[in-house]
Amino acid sequence: MKKKVVSVLLSLMMIGSLAGCSSGSGDSGAGDASSSDLPYAGQEISILWVSNSTMDGINALIEAAEAELGLTVNLEQVPGGEDGDNVVKTRLASGDMADLLSYNCGALLASLNPSEYFEDLTADYADKLDENFVNAASTDGVLYGIPATASQAGAVLYNRDMYEEYGLEVPKTWDEFLANCEVLQEAGETAVLGTDADSWTSQVTYLGDHYNVLAAEPDFAEGFEAGTTKYATTPAGLESFQKIADIVPYMNEEHMATTYDDGCDIMMEDGAAHWIILTSALSNIYELYGDDVNKLGCFGVPGDDADNAGLTVWEPNAIYMNKNTENAEAVKAFMDFYISTEGLDALAAAEPPCGPYCVKGYELPDDAYNAVKDMQTYFDAGLTNVALEFQTAVKGSNCASICQELASGQTTPEEAAAKYDEDCEKQAVQLGLDW
Repeated sequence: MKKKVVSVLLSLMMIGSLAGCSSGSGDSGAGDASSSDLPYAGQEISILWVSNSTMDGINALIEAAEAELGLTVNLEQVPGGEDGDNVVKTRLASGDMADLLSYNCGALLASLNPSEYFEDLTADYADKLDENFVNAASTDGVLYGIPATASQAGAVLYNRDMYEEYGLEVPKTWDEFLANCEVLQEAGETAVLGTDADSWTSQVTYLGDHYNVLAAEPDFAEGFEAGTTKYATTPAGLESFQKIADIVPYMNEEHMATTYDDGCDIMMEDGAAHWIILTSALSNIYELYGDDVNKLGCFGVPGDDADNAGLTVWEPNAIYMNKNTENAEAVKAFMDFYISTEGLDALAAAEPPCGPYCVKGYELPDDAYNAVKDMQTYFDAGLTNVALEFQTAVKGSNCASICQELASGQTTPEEAAAKYDEDCEKQAVQLGLDW
């Protein structure tokens, strides 16, 4: 386990003792700013950060918080996945948890028995945060976390220049989307980029369609977890797999041999008009191509209702407050700073977000990606919902390969949906659910 300590040295702490040795002439530095005057000078708090992502943003935010508040923040990072889960559960059970924990929200939160270990934050933060995030970071109506980073979405990244060249408008329905694809294909363009050599990308169309499933069947997630609702027998659920088949004729011929990394290059080289992908791709593209990333716009996977065209969102990890912390006041001050405009500005400057922050009233910086600004309009209009994994822990382990088979033409949408239902049944049994 590697421990990284992030701190700002309180370099002026000796001023008071030096003044005591002076001649008393009044020229001892009185009136100069001193870190010892900050409200939490000399206090330390700790964060256990479970993530595989880069730490540039959190490091910048911590530096800003230390300068503002005077406290020292000790940051310890452990990898995500099963190893991180084991660290968290062991530390909680042994009473050795840090003052703050950054960890998954959604279905995985409930597995930690949060009421035993984490502070109830409902009164302090629920009204300040996006409703979908609040739901994802809550159990039994109690909010336990604040957002650790920005959101992301499973959505359509599109080439804004191509849309202008061919006079296309952002589609509000799936039929309109396919009509745009027809125009692009007839003009000799690759209408949809497929990167199916990396199987995880094959499932994003299905996953990103969940907003539309919930629009048609609001209780789908509850029924799916209970085993009473299935993809193969629910028209809206089956449509998510049908959409994978619908876009195959518009894909690049070598889509089964094209990787995610290839896709980042192809989109920047005007090699395709659309890519249905997680918006985290924006970070990869920015690292490779800088501000050219802004040739891309973003819209949600379209459904059937033009008046309810929304976006499927992956909520960020949450930051939870240890109920047994001995530094409650300083911890709460840090959390207040974290979701303040100053805190989020520091985070965004060091690590440009791949989706909106889940804090009400926060305005994205002017230099935010154009695609993220597009996503913000869905948040502002209340046209977002969470991905299925934030509503239930039931997720089949073979989802990616099932969708990859569908994209390759080996199965039909009906067969893929039935396979996924069977795959999820295995997971449900392991979770002790009565399927």
